[in-house]
Amino acid sequence: MAEVILHVYDVTNKSSPGYETLNYALVQLNNVCKEVIPMGGVFHTAVQIYGDEEWGYWQCDEGSGVHSCPAGKNLTYTYRERIVLGRTNLSTTKVSQILKELSQEWPGSKYDLLARNGNHFCNELLQRLGVPKLPAWVNRFADVGDTACEAVRTLHKTKDEMLTAGKEAYKNAIDTAFKTPKSLISLSRGARLRTEQFKPKFLAGRIAGPD
Repeated sequence: MAEVILHVYDVTNKSSPGYETLNYALVQLNNVCKEVIPMGGVFHTAVQIYGDEEWGYWQCDEGSGVHSCPAGKNLTYTYRERIVLGRTNLSTTKVSQILKELSQEWPGSKYDLLARNGNHFCNELLQRLGVPKLPAWVNRFADVGDTACEAVRTLHKTKDEMLTAGKEAYKNAIDTAFKTPKSLISLSRGARLRTEQFKPKFLAGRIAGPD
């Protein structure tokens, strides 16, 4: 059995001028979102299993987005904490096989900030290792954003369906409107013919009358 450790980072930017102030503000925002407002923050995670390396996922134009670096030493972000999630019964050989499979299944070009980010990758890896998934607060921000996007997509779909149904109903109403007068005209003509056929005989009887 091997211990499975989750390393959590604040997603910060160290490449822009004045990044220290921006990063400090972001870290404080994450603190508030994690501990005060139950909506999580903006975090990056990676999983350490068998050895001194952590495994994570990020965006790149070509090849796999799965990468490794010394545990807790990802210099792209600001390190926050480590969380022991449990122990796996899988062997080193099996874990290596899982990582190889995930490397093929998670190309960097498929990265999506809300729907397919590094936290989603870690959840997939943790599930295959047979240990608990990420704490809810880690990826809640992305989950909320993804839910909002899905709601917008659903509204657009519903709107399109309503427009289609409305157009179909309008078309049927127009077709009915054009067909109905023809039917009424046909009935009216038939009634008038029957009246004309009956009227002469009736008048003839009145005119002839008894002597």
